[in-house]
Amino acid sequence: MIHGVMSTSSVLIRSLHEVALFAKTGDRARAWAVAALLVSAPLLGTQVAHAQQDAFPTQTLKLLVGFAPGGGADIVARLLAPKLAEQLKQSVVVENRPGAGGNIATDQLIKSAPDGHTLMLGTIGPLAVNQHLSRLTYNPITDTAAVSMAVVFSNVLVVQASSDIKTLEDYLQQARSPDTRLSFGSSGIGSAGHLSGELLKSAANLNNQHVAYRGGAPAMNDLLGGALPSIFSSPSDAIQHIQSGRLRALATTGLKRSESLPQVPTIAESGFPGFEAINWYAFAVPARTPVEVVRKLNAAIVTALNDPQVVAQIRKIGMEPAPTSPTEAARFFKAESDKWGEVIRKAKIKSD
Repeated sequence: MIHGVMSTSSVLIRSLHEVALFAKTGDRARAWAVAALLVSAPLLGTQVAHAQQDAFPTQTLKLLVGFAPGGGADIVARLLAPKLAEQLKQSVVVENRPGAGGNIATDQLIKSAPDGHTLMLGTIGPLAVNQHLSRLTYNPITDTAAVSMAVVFSNVLVVQASSDIKTLEDYLQQARSPDTRLSFGSSGIGSAGHLSGELLKSAANLNNQHVAYRGGAPAMNDLLGGALPSIFSSPSDAIQHIQSGRLRALATTGLKRSESLPQVPTIAESGFPGFEAINWYAFAVPARTPVEVVRKLNAAIVTALNDPQVVAQIRKIGMEPAPTSPTEAARFFKAESDKWGEVIRKAKIKSD
């Protein structure tokens, strides 16, 4: 209730009593006057609701990330947060809620008030894939509302520079061995890195095993420390180490070569035509968030993603800005869910 304005429910209750009282005493003029107020009460409520939406945002916004600090999603979120704050005239605070492949953050999102003050930079896992891996407490298609795509990019298969694996063919030969120890890590079960590895495993008849982490950064730390032999990594996690000479890039997972790693061949051109496993991040809010609020968030996100400085920074870490309308983002979520759901069923992939 706005200060100084009676709530709609109070107007209705009081009006009903007054109509009855004036009608009983024969004061028809007053009865008709109060009845008119009764009819206008729903309109008052609608006007109050629209006023609240027009005022959005009225407080600090929380931007949820379902993975550990330092990973690709976290980097993009922290890059965009200050730009969103500029557009929305409110602070935007990034909150990391890692675990369960992004499900913990998504569960928190859908339990938040659907007023636009809590949003999530989600990934392919919680927004499209995880529902096919295990029974969830939420349905990402119906319990969240798409706001905009954020970025798209190919993953990159990397090993330590000191590894005896020099090419993708070397990797495949070792991974086909019946007793191979050539495992591959990713940012979690159902992540794009995991799915990339499983797709290659199926296409090339490999025996390597997946190791799930609570984000790209912990997986990268183990690779650099020698505890993990390979990763299907996001470019944001890997590029600096490739450029410094600590990691060797074997192949990327898109249909075309990555602009940030043009010298690295794709899996598709290396004997597996049509192989494609792109990664993406996107913004979502709880379902039932008012349409006007979603539009305001979308406008701020699109403006931020078109900012030349932001574009340059995103491309520097191997990603491509991909702002869309809410409708386009929702369609993409559904298409990706259908595509990877079929892959998961065929490969019989299950969450731990």
